[in-house]
Order: sequence, then C-alpha cells, then structure tokens
Amino acid sequence: MLKRVFVAPDPGRVRLRFASRAVVGVGLAVALCGLVGHSLVAAITGGLAALLALFTVTDATVRQQAVTTALLPAAGLPVLAVAAVLHDQPLARDLVFLAVMGAGVYARRWGPRGHALGVFAFMTFFAAQFLHTVPGQLPELYAAVLLSLAAASAVRFGLWCYERRLPAVAVPAPPEGRGLARITTRQAVQATLGGAFALGLGQVLSDQRWYWAVGATWWVFVNTTSRGETLVRGFRRVLGTVIGIAAGFLVAIPLEGAGAPTAAIVAVCVFGIFYTAAVSYSWMMFFVTVMVGVLYGVLGVLDASLLWLRVAETAVGALGAVLAVLLVLPVTTHAVTDAWIRKALRCVHACTAEAAERLAGSLGADPAPRVAELDVLLGRVRLSLAPLVHPLSPLKARKARARQVLALLDDCVREVRGLASIAADPAASHDARLSAACSRVEEAVEELLRQENRQAREAGRAAVQPAAADHPALAHLHGLERALGDLAAPLHSSPRAPIAA
Repeated sequence: MLKRVFVAPDPGRVRLRFASRAVVGVGLAVALCGLVGHSLVAAITGGLAALLALFTVTDATVRQQAVTTALLPAAGLPVLAVAAVLHDQPLARDLVFLAVMGAGVYARRWGPRGHALGVFAFMTFFAAQFLHTVPGQLPELYAAVLLSLAAASAVRFGLWCYERRLPAVAVPAPPEGRGLARITTRQAVQATLGGAFALGLGQVLSDQRWYWAVGATWWVFVNTTSRGETLVRGFRRVLGTVIGIAAGFLVAIPLEGAGAPTAAIVAVCVFGIFYTAAVSYSWMMFFVTVMVGVLYGVLGVLDASLLWLRVAETAVGALGAVLAVLLVLPVTTHAVTDAWIRKALRCVHACTAEAAERLAGSLGADPAPRVAELDVLLGRVRLSLAPLVHPLSPLKARKARARQVLALLDDCVREVRGLASIAADPAASHDARLSAACSRVEEAVEELLRQENRQAREAGRAAVQPAAADHPALAHLHGLERALGDLAAPLHSSPRAPIAA
C-alpha cells in the first residue's frame, strides 16, 4: 500500500502540483484569518472551507471551476446557520443533518458541480458539530469562510492555475437510469438510512462526538457507485483511521497543541491528503486522522480516550454504510463495472476514429482529448473492479477475470496513446492500410458492445489480422485489435465461470 503511493505514475506531476498548491492555498487562508484577528474556531472553519474548495471542485474547465467555487457559500452558509440555530435541539438537528446528507448525495446527479456543492454543504454542518457552533459566532464564521474561499481562489485561479495548460477532461457521469434505477437516487436513500443507523449508534457511544460516525458513513459513499466499491471503501477508511490513530499517539498527544509544530504537521497532512487521494484512500484517511488529532490538541480536548472513540465511531459509520448498500436498493458491482467498461470501449472507438481522420489529413481531428478521457474512464473501471481484485476477495474466478480485463484495457490505452502520438505528428503519412485497420478496430468495438456472446467472441477473434505492421501506426492498431479480440472472452461469459485459458 505504501509502495503504491510513491511509485504510482504522476504524468506531468499533476498530483504533486495539486498537493503543493493545496498547502499554499490553505496556509494563506488560515494566515489571513489570523491577520484580521479571527478566533481559532473561525480560522479552523476558514481552513476547512479552503481545503474543500481546492479538493472537491473538479469541473472540466477552469471557468466552470471558478463558477462552482463562487457558488460554495450559497450551499454552505445557510447550512451553517441552521446547524448553529439547532445546536440545542437534538431531534431537529439530527433530522436536518440526515436531510442534508441525503440531498448532498442526490446532488451528484448534476455532475461535478452538484457533487462539490453537496460535499460543501454536508461538511459545513459537520464542522458546526465539531466546533460546537452557536448563533453568536455566525458573523465571524461567515467572514472567515468568505475570506478563505477568496484566498483559495486567488491561489487556484491566479497564482498557480496549472490547469490552463492542460487539456480539458470532462469527468464522466456515473451510469444512470430513471427513478430508483438511477444510482444517485439509490445512493441518496442508502446514505440517509446508513447515516441514521450511524447517528443512533454513534450517540450511544458518545453524546458529544457522535457526528464522527455520520461523517464516516458520508465519506464511505463519496465517489462510489456499487456495493462492492462501498465495502472496499469502508474497509480502507477503518484501516486508514486505525493507522492514523496509532500515529496520533506518537505525534498529536506529545505536541499538546504547540503552535509551530502543529502548523507544520497540519501542512504535511494537507499535502498528504491531496497527494494520496487519487491512489490510496487508506493513506488519505491516515493523513486526515492525524490532522484531526492535532487540531483537537490545539482546541485543548485531546487525550487517548478521544482517539479510541474516533476509531469506534469510524467503525460504526462504516458499518452503517455497509448495511445500507447490502440491504437497501443494492447496486451490484457487475452492473456498474459493465457500464464503465462500455463507456471505456466507446471512448476507444472515438479515439480510433479521431486518429484515423487525423492520419487521413484532417487538421480538425484531434484524438488527444479523447485519450485524456480514456485515462479517466480507465480509472473508474479500476475503482469499480477494486472489490474483485482486492487481496481479501474470496471469488477466485471473478478476481482472475477482473485482472485479465484490467490488463487488456491497459493494453488498449497504451496502444491508443501511441496511435494518438503518431497521428499528432505532421510527418505521419497516409497509408490505405491505416484506414482499413482503423475500420476493423471500430467494428471490433461495436461487436464487443453487443450482447450476442458467441458472435462477439468470433468477430473479436476474427478481427486480429496477421498483416505485417511496418508502419508504426499499424503496429499500434494491430496491438489494439489483439487486445479487443482477447477482451471478448472475459466480457461475454458468465462472471462466475472459471476464466478461459
């Protein structure tokens, strides 16, 4: 797990820049809050707002990101006011908290913007519980949130807007249906009921820190679409929290809230959260747990019993999420995986078509954005297949099949990327064999997307041509044909059957 964090590919050092910018943005926000005389509670609230703005806003273009960031106060400030007003009314507070939770998950149907606004609203209510916010604090907290969002925006869109030099990549929407067939609707119901379970049992464990259980349920649901993904996410959250608590005994408790060391550790944790988020949820949760521990130390309430309570509340929250996805409107891993694979194959088709047009001389064709989209889609396929390839998965046949699918999709992406790089070369000459090979690839994809198993398998195998690949683009196309042909067997046979030789 540790190796994956530090050897995972980071094309263009995007993860490194993402994490470094977060440290600058959050640090500037907290520093400004201190300079204008805000209290410690307000500075923490502002720092959280800046962190969320830099972390959750993932729209395809810089302009869309700026609009979403500008809308965050509209989602968060009213929720903060409601949370403060209901501070001393437990029943109403709990019901509103669950409603915010369900609405936040439901908002994901509107894409990255809905997701970001939903997360910001939920975390604002959560922060109000963490900091015991009361109505008299609202003016200062409002000012801190607005100042911090402005600071984060200045860093993200002014000082260090590296996205302007990157191709815009649309975040793919999850597979959708209608009514209860829509995944976001099911997840909203699941999250609300799972949150209710976590809230009730969490209050049994502690009438002061119960909100950690609800928060754990919420974050288990973030960026998951199937019950398998949620189960793996719950396990990784508990694992990361336990490791973080162990580090808390070694780091947070001895610090006793000392200013400079605490600031340094929080900066390291912010960097770790952003740098590891894309490759290891467990390590991200480790850094979150350590950061929360040192913040409790600054607030003067940290002790060993509180850290152990954090583990128990996290386990309760993860259990609530697991029970919800297993018992309430479950979304199967196979259905979600099949949908993401189909999206990836359609993108392979589009990449090949764009490359064929470019090789034929069309200057308007550009496969590069499609390649970037394919990388994102492959990441979603990996996430959906994570439960099957997990070391603890007992389903050997499905694990082998999932690994084969991932390996072949990796081959497809590698060949498509090579084809796109050749097509972008102005010196690449048109060859009639290229058009024929591109057509065969497109036909192979179309066959794979059909339901007729035997015909698709035969068509996929027949698509592999033994012709010599003396042109570099032909070599990539033939490699792509072979990978698509081999995909037919695992994609069009029973998921529980032994993998074919």
